[in-house]
Amino acid sequence: MKSVIFKTTAHIVIGIMLLFSLYLLFRGHNEPGGGFIGALIAVIAFALLILSESPHYVRKRIGLSPGMIALTGVGLSLGSGFFASFSGKAYLTGLWCKTGLALGTPLLFDVGVYLAVIGGVLSILLDLAEELL
Repeated sequence: MKSVIFKTTAHIVIGIMLLFSLYLLFRGHNEPGGGFIGALIAVIAFALLILSESPHYVRKRIGLSPGMIALTGVGLSLGSGFFASFSGKAYLTGLWCKTGLALGTPLLFDVGVYLAVIGGVLSILLDLAEELL
C-alpha cells in the first residue's frame, strides 16, 4: 500500500517539475536548455507519477498513446525545417517572427524534440512498469 503522504507530495512535486520543464523548453532556443533537457525533467516527473500511482493511472491521465506523442514530435521537428526551404533558405535555417517575443522555427524544433523524447521514454517506462508491477 502506498503512503498518502507520498502520493500527495508527489503530485505537488510533479506539478513543479512539469512547470520547470516547460520553462527550460521555452528558454532553450535563446539560452542553454531546450527541448531535450526539458523533456528529461518531464519524464522524471512522469516516472515519479508512475511510482506514486500506477502505470494505468498515467496512461489514463495522458490520454494519448506515448508512441503517438513521439511521432508527433518527430513530425514537428522535421516539419519545422521546411519553413526555411519554402523561403529559399537551407533546411532548418531559423526563421523568426518580427514581434517582441522570440518566436520562430527553432522553438517549433524544440517542441518537436520535447514531444519526441517524452513520448519515446514514457513508452519504455510505462511498458517496463506494467511488466514489473
